[in-house]
Amino acid sequence: MTTQEFLGNQNFMIHSQAVSESCPSNIALIKYWGKYDQQMPANPSISYTLNHCKTNTTMEFLAEEPFSVQTYLSGNEEVKFAEKIEKYFKNIEQYLPWILKGKYIIQTENTFPHSSGIASSASGFGAIAKCLMKLDEAFSKNISKEESLRKASFLARLGSGSACRSLYNGLVVWGETNEVSGSSDLFAVQYPNNEIHEIFKDFNDWVLLIHEGQKSVSSTVGHGLMKTNVYAERRFQEARENFVPMKEILKSGDMERFITLVEHEALTLHAMMMMSDPAFILMKTGTLEVINKIWDFRRETGLPLFFTLDAGANVHVLFPNNGSEQDIKTFIETELLQNTQKNGVVKDIMKF
Repeated sequence: MTTQEFLGNQNFMIHSQAVSESCPSNIALIKYWGKYDQQMPANPSISYTLNHCKTNTTMEFLAEEPFSVQTYLSGNEEVKFAEKIEKYFKNIEQYLPWILKGKYIIQTENTFPHSSGIASSASGFGAIAKCLMKLDEAFSKNISKEESLRKASFLARLGSGSACRSLYNGLVVWGETNEVSGSSDLFAVQYPNNEIHEIFKDFNDWVLLIHEGQKSVSSTVGHGLMKTNVYAERRFQEARENFVPMKEILKSGDMERFITLVEHEALTLHAMMMMSDPAFILMKTGTLEVINKIWDFRRETGLPLFFTLDAGANVHVLFPNNGSEQDIKTFIETELLQNTQKNGVVKDIMKF
């Protein structure tokens, strides 16, 4: 499917109405870090979609009023976010020709704390894209549910790249790769369920809040620095290559190889930051303490506790529900939480 196929019908009538949608966040296993124009990924990525950490959004559309956007986060007006959404709506007008023909009042709230290492931009733009597609149904009556979801993923990508993955449950791929049929740079696709071993379908993700403040370098700036990073092209190629063993691992249920690959991807993401020009470090002392304690615990017990990182200091601690999770949870609560800023942890699952 090409970009052209997402263009909307110019003959329409849309009425004032309010719609509500919810969208979860996701955590990448093979990382997306670096992009081209129009939010095109420099390499394919695969992520787990979370179950509990979501953005809930209500969008009120007032037809025929002058175009404007008001946004409220947990009841508080956010003027800068409204400006960002206005710009986003103007950018996607060619795909939703009615979008600038009214006023929007957007109420949104997250089920997880801000600056928690959980991608609120992914869940936020995912929820907005789903609301827009619900409005779009007023004149796109022949579009199937599958096509509507795909277009929502396409639109979400133009707001926040990783948001396109949040539209689907389970394991999700964004970026064209020969290893996943139907994969595309334009939108995300669900990884085939019958190609995933049962052990990977019921996972815990406990996010340890090492640092709850604003990051010193935003993800947007970090992506931009990949354009001059001398190691960027090799990194993009490595991510493409990592889909080959990942596909084998997901099929076979090889937990040891899964752990090795996921942790390597997380550390490579931060290595790219350290080798940017200018270089930057988003990990904190607590991040490194948690990583080393996880490695020690795994060596001593053989239990499948491991980590991944987003573009920040907080640690996503991963472990399957396979009968040993209580020992792991006890370890996290007694040994790892002391490394967080305020004993902060967000508990989620990836179950499908």
